[in-house]
Amino acid sequence: MTGGLPAAVVDRVRERLAARALEPTAESVAEVLRDERRLVGDGTVLALADQLRQESLGAGPLEPLLRRRGVTDVLVNQPGEAYVDAGSGLERVPVALPDEPAVRRLAQRLAALGGRRLDDASPYVDCRLPDGTRFHAVLAPVARPGTTLSLRVPARTAFTIDDLRAGGSLTEPGERVVRALVEQRLAFLVSGGTGSGKTTLLATLLGLVPPSERLVLVEDATELRPAHPHVVGLEARPANVEGAGEVAVRDLVRQALRMRPDRLVVGEVRGAEVVDLLAALNTGHEGGAGTLHANASADVPARLEALALAAGLPREALHAQLASAVDAVLHVGRDPDGRRRLQEVAVLRRDRDGLVQACPALSFGPGGEPEHGPGWPWLEERLRWL
Repeated sequence: MTGGLPAAVVDRVRERLAARALEPTAESVAEVLRDERRLVGDGTVLALADQLRQESLGAGPLEPLLRRRGVTDVLVNQPGEAYVDAGSGLERVPVALPDEPAVRRLAQRLAALGGRRLDDASPYVDCRLPDGTRFHAVLAPVARPGTTLSLRVPARTAFTIDDLRAGGSLTEPGERVVRALVEQRLAFLVSGGTGSGKTTLLATLLGLVPPSERLVLVEDATELRPAHPHVVGLEARPANVEGAGEVAVRDLVRQALRMRPDRLVVGEVRGAEVVDLLAALNTGHEGGAGTLHANASADVPARLEALALAAGLPREALHAQLASAVDAVLHVGRDPDGRRRLQEVAVLRRDRDGLVQACPALSFGPGGEPEHGPGWPWLEERLRWL
């Protein structure tokens, strides 16, 4: 109930305003309430007008959370509450979504803003909103206990290396290594779990690329926003409701190769595009980069192998390509206190069987203390340190 009004009355007010194409102002809401023969005070009218206006603008009740400084994710699992991540893990907060129909209406409106359909026939959606926010939703009863919303907020400002140092994501030795990786045009992947800071680290490192070089970014959904003067971004597109019009990441990687990239970057390697990316990195496109979901740097070869096999590339061919295409893996993760940081730098080397393994070169403990691993001599030589 809003201001003592039953939910059924609020729904009728909402429907009448929509039928007349009226904005939810105090005057229009009062007029509809009079038609409903509801005598209410000015406070109730204003509260209802404010609620309906919030529903029709931006992300509605979630808008203040999305605008909160430092927030990267906003999640809704059920009415009345949301979870936000501002860099220290998920925090539960109240939100003005009183019931399941309110969550469902918001999900459908946001999907429409992203040009997608969301209903019982198509009960889930993944799209980008006009402001760049990535939006995912699954309707009940497919989702339990109710309709779920997941919003990934794009970075509003590009981070610098100094910012990562100040936030504890990088130590001084780690900074020296990643700067040298970029300067020496070594190809690398940033691995880690969901929300571990992969995109943030990659975007920051791309900001270190000399301004004379051209970056071509290929992404499933635009998230990378490096502080660099020459960036061209390509974004994949899902099929429409008729099943036509799809533009896959793999297609865009091929297009990117014709755009004279000095650095080819795939925002997230998670499909058949791995074949074309490795082929490109083996044919003169030095300094390429990307991110990859993996629990540890040691899991990266197996993860790439699975993706390549699904795309039809045999295991032996994948390892042959990988050995000469990618030089290093930067693995990022979260500490128990929620802090995201670079945890390990590994190099990719072939073993006696010809299979590529991730060999630890430099790892960082919770306090940031560096520890050299067996891959350090090779990495040190490639980075040409004195």
